[in-house]
Amino acid sequence: MRIAYHYPYPDTIYAYRTIYHGFKNAFEDLGHTFLPMTPDHNLIARLERERVELFITASHFVYRKYVDYQALRRLRRQGLFVLTKLDFWNSPLRPMRFNEARSLKDDAEVVRLIESGLLGDAYYHVVEQDDARMDGFTQVTGQTYHTIPLAADKTLMSQAVAEARFQADISFVGSYLPDKRSYFDRIVFPLARKHALRLYGQDWNLLDRTLGMVQKAGQYFHLPLIRSLQRPKLGLADEAKIYASSLVSINVHEAYQRKFGGDCNERTFKIPLFGGFEITDDVACIRRYFKADQEMIVARDEADWFGKVEHYLRHPGQRLSIMEAGRARVLKNHTYHNRVDQMIAIATGRKDA
Repeated sequence: MRIAYHYPYPDTIYAYRTIYHGFKNAFEDLGHTFLPMTPDHNLIARLERERVELFITASHFVYRKYVDYQALRRLRRQGLFVLTKLDFWNSPLRPMRFNEARSLKDDAEVVRLIESGLLGDAYYHVVEQDDARMDGFTQVTGQTYHTIPLAADKTLMSQAVAEARFQADISFVGSYLPDKRSYFDRIVFPLARKHALRLYGQDWNLLDRTLGMVQKAGQYFHLPLIRSLQRPKLGLADEAKIYASSLVSINVHEAYQRKFGGDCNERTFKIPLFGGFEITDDVACIRRYFKADQEMIVARDEADWFGKVEHYLRHPGQRLSIMEAGRARVLKNHTYHNRVDQMIAIATGRKDA
């Protein structure tokens, strides 16, 4: 199948980068033709010229500014299927977060596009169907959405080899997001008092955070040089090596994810796939995807967090069976290959979508 994937942030250093490559690697590994659609492309012309069969895009305002929806409808009538990722109907995200969409229910243009049938043929979100952040979407628009969670890229499994430069008692890979900082102060930074704690990723100091904001502005306005001001601090394969080199790999979500419980981050799936031992904060959907304490360790609260970190550092023999079970679960249900299969099923009308 010929797939076009809308990617307005080709220079991003944040999570969209690994999500994009996860889908790209999975589509190509499964034998599909994968075509990125970036701001450098004439989107409609390329869709038509390349005879694309499935176009994956999003409702987010940055994506919408590159789409002529009337022209897109013409291509849909000729056989193109458009699968659109939705933003939250009721967004918990703060307005000050640059490039974050407001609630869909408050965006009259998006609601009009959905109700008129212009935004897509089918919709998806990473959140579960009972998540309160999507309450009202179906009632108002008359549309439903598919749940397609994030996942892990199994094409990188061969890179998950321990290296001395990444060895640590405890590791975390991710961005130092505003809504995580108080949680890090309470449950992550104190771990360094007793153990070798290593932190990787973006925005861990004021300079990087400032440059990150400038770079996001450059990407939004499509400004050369500024849009690629910073480069990723890690290669795509480095994260796999970090998890394979650490005794414990911790996972921390944003506060709204713990509150609503309907979605989790990529780390949830990547750590076990790449041979890491994961201890994560408590997000309800993780208990749907994994057997807690058998396939992954879920800390109920802060006291449980510190207790479980200490316990499993002292008892390495108890980690192995949990790591193996977690990896098996991800390989069975939570790779980007699984998500690609689901997308293809939606586009072709299969009942297993």
